Amino acid sequence: MFNIVIFGPPGSGKGTQSANIAKQYGLVHLSTGDLFRHEIQIQSPVGKEANRYISKGQLVPDAITLRLLYKHASKHINDPGIIFDGFPRTLNQAIMLDRMMNKKGIKVNLVIGIEVEEEELINRIKHRSRTSTRDDDDEKIIHNRMKIYHQQTYPVIEYYQKQGKYESISGMASVETVFQRLCAVIDQYKHEH
Repeated sequence: MFNIVIFGPPGSGKGTQSANIAKQYGLVHLSTGDLFRHEIQIQSPVGKEANRYISKGQLVPDAITLRLLYKHASKHINDPGIIFDGFPRTLNQAIMLDRMMNKKGIKVNLVIGIEVEEEELINRIKHRSRTSTRDDDDEKIIHNRMKIYHQQTYPVIEYYQKQGKYESISGMASVETVFQRLCAVIDQYKHEH
């Protein structure tokens, strides 16, 4: 089983690129954002609870996120692999993901960070907000999301760097170019392992 984490700040293109990678390599695409948006849309108890945080640009607490992710990831344990999009976002989530996977005898193989300048990120999110129905794309919330990203998710990068699993690529290019960069990193990893 080949498992990848796609990492990056809001607006970096994680969702688009994760879907492309899943299709290219036959992986299951698990997006915590998509899972939560679905739960919110159907107004499930988890969705209502998560929406209290998401609508303010805050991260959903780890316990809620991990419960939802585990429920969905455990359905795909016999698939070729999973691409985790937007997860983990905190050090605790990264540690818990490793523990969850270790219990199943699998691991995160590769973590790829998409690096994009903050001004570009804000412009992308503003543009997306014109066509999106996402509550968290509101301009007032964008800056809070960036602040939270910097505070809570940089330790995740360090965690995976220490394990020798972290690679980063520039996301300052077209969707196609960024996809080619991601595939080059994945192909290199697969060739070496």
